[in-house]
Amino acid sequence: MKEIYLGRLPILDRKQDLVAFELLFRADRQNMVTVTDDSLATANVIIDTYGDIGIENVIGKRRGFIKVDTKFLMDDAINLLPKKHVVFEILRSVEITEDIIQRCTFLKRQGYQLALSNITAIDAKLDRLMPLISIVKINIVALKQPELIHLIKKLQRWPVLLLAEKVENQQIAQNCIALNFHMLQGFYFAKPEIIAGKSIDPSKLSLLKLLLLVVKEGDVAEIENELKYQPGLSYNLLRMVNSAGTGLQSKVNSIKRAVMILGRKQLQRWVQILLYAAKQKDGGTADALMQVATVRGKLLESIAIADRPHDKNHQDRAFMVGVLSLLDVLLATPMPELVATLSIQKDMSDALVNRQGYLGRQLALIEAHEQGDAGAVKAMVVETGFLTFNEFMRMEMEATAWANRIADEIKKSV
Repeated sequence: MKEIYLGRLPILDRKQDLVAFELLFRADRQNMVTVTDDSLATANVIIDTYGDIGIENVIGKRRGFIKVDTKFLMDDAINLLPKKHVVFEILRSVEITEDIIQRCTFLKRQGYQLALSNITAIDAKLDRLMPLISIVKINIVALKQPELIHLIKKLQRWPVLLLAEKVENQQIAQNCIALNFHMLQGFYFAKPEIIAGKSIDPSKLSLLKLLLLVVKEGDVAEIENELKYQPGLSYNLLRMVNSAGTGLQSKVNSIKRAVMILGRKQLQRWVQILLYAAKQKDGGTADALMQVATVRGKLLESIAIADRPHDKNHQDRAFMVGVLSLLDVLLATPMPELVATLSIQKDMSDALVNRQGYLGRQLALIEAHEQGDAGAVKAMVVETGFLTFNEFMRMEMEATAWANRIADEIKKSV
């Protein structure tokens, strides 16, 4: 199979909850392929690579935005994609001809959603296509505020959803929400400005206290006592332990027994993920953060298993580093302070604070992948000395499918 690069950029709604992904497919350019060949690579990677796992398992119940050029848009392979799970994002390089309009009319009648990419203005040619468009992605950094307002007013002629691209910080996000954008896309949620002195949400504080007890190997009695003061957590714990998947002979009604059955490592993982699932009072981006953090944890664990298949302790530490890597964002607290509070091992703290050391470099690899930096990803995979690019991609897709299943279970119990 050809090497294919896949990245995902989260798309959030007005409440800043995760609703979709932009899927980035790129071919290996070392063989000097032309830009239009990438469209065929896109079709191949979706059909071949996702054939094993299923695209719905990778993006869950959310939609995946796929950029399409003229060649891919006109290719019959496009009809193999599930209309319930994809949005075709028409690139600006596509010339709006009569053939393109007829093709888009056909796809819309088939039930596919079409989006326009990187829009800064609506000209006469785009005007003809607009009745077929469901979503318009606006490049907000290329427009001044008056220009942006003018474009939004012009787009009100059609029943389209507005998606702001290149949202890089919370201030820009708030401006877009004020302008009635329906969706936001950018890296702002992963690296927001830390607000000094911001208090931690009480629900997250309780989970953090519980996590500290588990990580520091506190007595079961201490863990049980903390849970007793949190009836919601206790209910979720008992519900999880009594689920059909555990295969228990009798129902568990004791918190102490539930902790013993689940085990410290599984309890730790449950608490880590619940930290992101806990709803913020002001809306926030917990849903998106939970998705990214859970994928990071599972993917970092998979890399650790490939590297050290018999070192369970290393694998557990890798999972914890991945999940905790966005905790500073979630709690609006600098990572060094959180690491000091958790008193975790040095290799973990080096990874979380400075992206240094073995785990730190692997975490940096995952972050480069999230941001669509194909060159950095390829170089870092080679640097590991034990991974191939295709193996990393397979691990990433499996981690994403796993994270989607976990998110569904968490939502049922939270």
